Amino acid sequence: MGFLDNSGDIILDAVLTDTGRFRLAKGDGSFRITKFAFADDEIDYAKYDKNHKSGSAYYDLDILQTPVLEAFTNNTSLMKSKLMSINKPNLLYLPVIALNETVANNSKRHSLGTFVITVDETTENSPTDTSPGVYHPTGSTGIIKGREGKLGAVIRVDQGLDTLDLSYEEALDGDLFENQYTITIDNRLGKIMDLNGSELSPSVIDDDDFAIYNVSKGANATMIQDIGNSKDLVGHLGIKGPRGTSLSLRIKATLRLNTSTALFDELGNLTAANIIVDTAGGNIKYIDSSLKIEGATTGYKVDIPIRFVKKV
Repeated sequence: MGFLDNSGDIILDAVLTDTGRFRLAKGDGSFRITKFAFADDEIDYAKYDKNHKSGSAYYDLDILQTPVLEAFTNNTSLMKSKLMSINKPNLLYLPVIALNETVANNSKRHSLGTFVITVDETTENSPTDTSPGVYHPTGSTGIIKGREGKLGAVIRVDQGLDTLDLSYEEALDGDLFENQYTITIDNRLGKIMDLNGSELSPSVIDDDDFAIYNVSKGANATMIQDIGNSKDLVGHLGIKGPRGTSLSLRIKATLRLNTSTALFDELGNLTAANIIVDTAGGNIKYIDSSLKIEGATTGYKVDIPIRFVKKV
């Protein structure tokens, strides 16, 4: 990986996606480029200087001369900020996707700043059991019972215009409305669950062993819902202006985490239990990871920290 000098001629440097390389390798003539994407991950728009002493031709010079990354094939490391086209020149704001921790107590993160996912029954047992665990019927904020992925905290994000300049009672434009989301998680660690307790099947598992789930409002009604503009919701949402949809889910730990400590030994850490969660006795092995949620319409992404824990 390296940087390309962007101060002179315009350089186009592109790579194929995993799917593109797979189809090209077939060698049967079926390979066709039908979709492509641009991104501006490296650009700092704060460098736009409308007070430049040399005039308007120099306002964006620093931006235009910013070195850009060479294209590379690791899809988890690039294209974080994809460009999009909207045929409305009068837009003042673009939608965001924000973690909602105020709509319900079970949507809040743990005090550690992450969602904690227990991976087996021993780790989940309440303090009244012979072997105390980390999940408590009360006071278990931000903990998902990941052995089955059916109980505990809910991860919820809201979508819309996060501004007070527009009333939340106004309708969000249809072409800014998210009816589909893409969810990405490390396939070695977790599985996505809907709020009915059903495990979803990933749309694809890439060569880095990341599972990608495509969910839609029609097919996944318990996960994606219209937020609405009711006054009763004021103060309970992460979106201040016109609202779109919300996405809610839980995470189930994989069988490898449930039955073995191998991945914890390879990827994780060991610490005293009371540093991880409010419990007594024993030690906890944990792996820190993240959950990525992306809107299919706007391409806006949010990364949510998650922690898998196992009592040993």
